[in-house]
Amino acid sequence: MRSISGIMSRPMAHLARCIPVGMLAAMLLLVIGCGESPPVLVPVTGKVEYQGKAVTAGSIILHPMASNAYQKDKPSSLLELDGSFTIKTFPFGEGVPVGSYQVTLAPEVANRLRQPKYADPAKTPWTLDVPATGVKDHRFEVK
Repeated sequence: MRSISGIMSRPMAHLARCIPVGMLAAMLLLVIGCGESPPVLVPVTGKVEYQGKAVTAGSIILHPMASNAYQKDKPSSLLELDGSFTIKTFPFGEGVPVGSYQVTLAPEVANRLRQPKYADPAKTPWTLDVPATGVKDHRFEVK
């Protein structure tokens, strides 16, 4: 039979080998997980109207133009009951990376207004240049 100290030494030796390997794996995951830093966001607010009335029950989407440094998830916002919006960039939060955007409405909104071009980034007449100071109270009029 083995002594208690003999039984304990093998698991302890195994544990002593596993701890450095586990720490190395954790550090590697931390480095990989950090990746690039989030973009700098600036505030963008405004309102969408059609024939002088608020456009509601939908969303507005900003599509980064090819010249933008930021090309990931599209900044967007739900339209409030008064047609207003505050753009957010998922998963980073409220605001938009600086740059130029083609602006669309969600397809269901554009179709409800019988204006499908406003749902297509290639056909929409709306563009928005977002400077480092942001954009406040911008009005988009569906024509």
